[in-house]
Amino acid sequence: MIPRFKTAGLVAALMMSVCAPAIANDLPKPGLAMTAPAPVHYNRVKVGEVDFFYREAGPKDAPVVLLLHGFPTSSHMFRDLIPILSDKYHVIAPDLPGFGFTTAPERGKFAYTFDNLAAQTDKFTQALGLSKYAIYVFDYGAPVGYRLAAAHPERITAIISQNGNAYEEGLSEPGWADVKRYWNDPSEKNRNAIRAFFTPELTWFQYSDGVPDKSLIAPDGPAIDNALLQRPGNAEIQLDLFGDYKSNVALYPAFHEYFRKHQPPLLAVWGSHDPFFLPPGAEAYKRDLPKAEIEFYDTGHFALETHVNEIGARIHDFLDSNVK
Repeated sequence: MIPRFKTAGLVAALMMSVCAPAIANDLPKPGLAMTAPAPVHYNRVKVGEVDFFYREAGPKDAPVVLLLHGFPTSSHMFRDLIPILSDKYHVIAPDLPGFGFTTAPERGKFAYTFDNLAAQTDKFTQALGLSKYAIYVFDYGAPVGYRLAAAHPERITAIISQNGNAYEEGLSEPGWADVKRYWNDPSEKNRNAIRAFFTPELTWFQYSDGVPDKSLIAPDGPAIDNALLQRPGNAEIQLDLFGDYKSNVALYPAFHEYFRKHQPPLLAVWGSHDPFFLPPGAEAYKRDLPKAEIEFYDTGHFALETHVNEIGARIHDFLDSNVK
């Protein structure tokens, strides 16, 4: 009879002899060690009246990529993209005033217009010492980012537009009908008609419409957006920005002039079923930027929620080719 401890030892030795080659094959090879994602830092910086919250990751001496979110979200929308880009790039994603965890004066003491959002974001980039950066623009981030680009073309190294519109043909007629009515007649009735945008149902619609597989949409994005939309006074801020969006359309010709004159490298990565910003808005970039790269994905407005790996890899390749 073999003692139990010896039996256990023999079994262990046998298992090691059988499994060792397989285990060895799974171990990282010399020179091919796995690289952990860069840690994300959650920072704040006070810029005049605004206390900006921002996410930051990647080497401090690497080329900068500034991520600008849209409505009704915040830098949280970039939670899965930042690790993809921050291996090689210094990624910075602020929450715009009126969104996320950035704190700004209450309505009436602070102008919630797109001109002012851009002015404050410009001050934010200066406070961080950003002299050159690529911009990723989504939704509201597009008119903010394009104001920065037109004002400081020497700072912009490249543009990634993810459903970030700059052409009238990109504006969906059904999606913008109530808002356009408010632009033309800013009555209380028309203002109240667009309050539905601040309901959980409309937030979910923005995330899910045009998405073939809705099980890919994580619930935390819409939940966080809804919670922040419900803060006291925030609805009125958002209604002011809806009303001011017409100033962005009025600036489209100036944005086009910037594109034509400076020819920044541009990649459009577009959810093709977006109910607000249509594919022709992406294709229109080629009128002013003949070398623009246009990619469509089988998803909706919040394309990163379903296609972050594909889009992230495409952006990485684009930056590698255009930003040094």
